[in-house]
Amino acid sequence: MVIGTAWLFDAADVALLSFIMPLIKKEWFLNDNQIGLVSSITTVGMMIGALLFGYLADKFGKKNIIIITLLLFSVSNLVLALTTNVEQFMFVRFITGIGLGGELPVATTIIADSFSGHKRSKMLILVDSFWAIGWILASLLAFLFMPIYGWRFTVIITSVMALYTLVIRRHLPQQTNVKNARLNLKKALSQIFSPEYLRATICLSLLWFIIMFTYYGMFLWLPSVLIKRGFSVVHSFRYTLVMSFAQLPGYFLAAYLMGKLTRKRVLEIYLVGTIIGAFLFGTAQTTFWVVFSSCLLSFFTLGAWGILIALTPTQYPMEIRGVGIGFTQSIGRIGATIGPYLIGFSLSINLSIAIIFFYFVGSLIVGILILVFGMVDNDQKDLVMD
Repeated sequence: MVIGTAWLFDAADVALLSFIMPLIKKEWFLNDNQIGLVSSITTVGMMIGALLFGYLADKFGKKNIIIITLLLFSVSNLVLALTTNVEQFMFVRFITGIGLGGELPVATTIIADSFSGHKRSKMLILVDSFWAIGWILASLLAFLFMPIYGWRFTVIITSVMALYTLVIRRHLPQQTNVKNARLNLKKALSQIFSPEYLRATICLSLLWFIIMFTYYGMFLWLPSVLIKRGFSVVHSFRYTLVMSFAQLPGYFLAAYLMGKLTRKRVLEIYLVGTIIGAFLFGTAQTTFWVVFSSCLLSFFTLGAWGILIALTPTQYPMEIRGVGIGFTQSIGRIGATIGPYLIGFSLSINLSIAIIFFYFVGSLIVGILILVFGMVDNDQKDLVMD
């Protein structure tokens, strides 16, 4: 419950950005290309934060670092409410991204270090399910408050809630603050690229790239895409809220399948499901198919993210786990940067939504090939270590 708040508030922040984008576009007269850049700048910060704070967590203790990352992005959100133009907005979002990107790898290592085997996989997926709760919370805030009070007031609300978790974090056990003061970043990076871990590092980096490219590209733009298809802003909030509720059963089914199937096989199933959802959304012509395909996307895409979170820590020993998770997720953030910008650019040159969503179908097919032919699942190794 304590660690789950990391995912909850990260998700609320990312989700609110997707709702804010159409509003600042109108307020500051931005084009689709500029809006794509606005959404991408946060993930540039996340890319830096993931590697930086993943390393610092191994070196100075995970409990200390997760509180620092939380404070960084919550204070940044308060400053965001004071911005008056897109340049200021982008600078603050970059700083916010550093905190956001750092928090999840650190939170992941805390859970990974506390459990092992199939129980570790289930716990990682369950804490990742708090992402869905955060997205639902953001959707409710956007639907209930943003049309009346504006996006700045809504951002301030989320900042206050994020600061509240500082109190909760006092209850983290002291063993989450184990320090490795002699750890050297260059040496740790050389270890994850040693022959023993090279294959895992390459495959995980590519898989994180594809999943983040898909997730951020599609979900940051969903409200804007719905508006382009003729829905009002308020209606798009409602549809996104319905879509968000579909995330939770996706996580719970993935957690249930841990131990019954290998993590690799479960991830294959979820990637195929994401392909089906992206295809249906890209070609949907009616309200029913838009909502149905959105729910499929939520169910499978977020579940796939949770499974990959469960898979990644098993590939590295505890002493370099933060660096391994941080590095592979930082490569994933490159995909998260490219995805939203690519959609903004594609919309600005009037490509159809169907063509745009085939970007994601193609990348997911590549992800399945990497998973099947490149990735080694350490399920049996985990059981022996137990």
